Amino acid sequence: KHVIKNIPWTIAKNFTVERGQQQIEELISTWDIHESWLHHSEFLEEEERKDSKRYHYRACWGLPTRRKPLPQATASVYFVIVISKFKPDTAPVEVFYRLESSRLIRRPEQCQFREKWLQDIIENKIVCTERL
Repeated sequence: KHVIKNIPWTIAKNFTVERGQQQIEELISTWDIHESWLHHSEFLEEEERKDSKRYHYRACWGLPTRRKPLPQATASVYFVIVISKFKPDTAPVEVFYRLESSRLIRRPEQCQFREKWLQDIIENKIVCTERL
């Protein structure tokens, strides 16, 4: 049986922007992705809503090689960490992510990340560039 890997997420009152980025890195480290993939993550913005505060992050992935140290294309994964204004501050934050080429929102505890998603984004970008 396929096991979905997740991490224990921090509780709302202990959340900081830096802690959020650390935890995203922790989550990424559980993904089954070949070591040749490199990424960097960054905090993008804080969004205030009626029911929550949302913290947006991005992990940008590339596949550099010796012959092409600068990848032809990159693939981004966008994360949102949500802190509810209605749940107690001892409740864990909620985390969602989506791929740059998709509107489908995924939850780490419900869906195992697949390296193929990154490959597909990059292949599609390369095909588009070659057509131009």
